[in-house]
Amino acid sequence: MALSSAQKRFLKGMAHHLDPVVLVGQHGITEAVTAKVGRDLGHHELIKVRVGRDAPVKAKEAAAGLAQAVGAELVQVIGHMVVLYKPHPDPKERGIVLPA
Repeated sequence: MALSSAQKRFLKGMAHHLDPVVLVGQHGITEAVTAKVGRDLGHHELIKVRVGRDAPVKAKEAAAGLAQAVGAELVQVIGHMVVLYKPHPDPKERGIVLPA
C-alpha cells in the first residue's frame, strides 16, 4: 500500500504531537527493536522512532530497514526521528481513517 501525498500530509499532522515509543541505540536495529516496532504499530498504527546519535545506522537507513521488516509505510524522516504507519489488518479495528 503506497501512501499518497495527501495521506502522508494527514499522517504527519497526526504524528506531530506523538512522543517516540522506540529508540534505536548503539546496537542498531536488533530483533528486539524490530519486534517492539511491530508490536507498537499493531497497537497504535502510527508511531515515532528515535534513532540515537550513537546508533551505527543513519535515520534514513533505519527507517527503510524497519519499514521493510515490519511491513509498514514510511511517512517521514526528520533529523533523528522516523514516523511509521501500518494500518490495523481488521478494517473494523482501525483507529486512523486516511483521506481518499
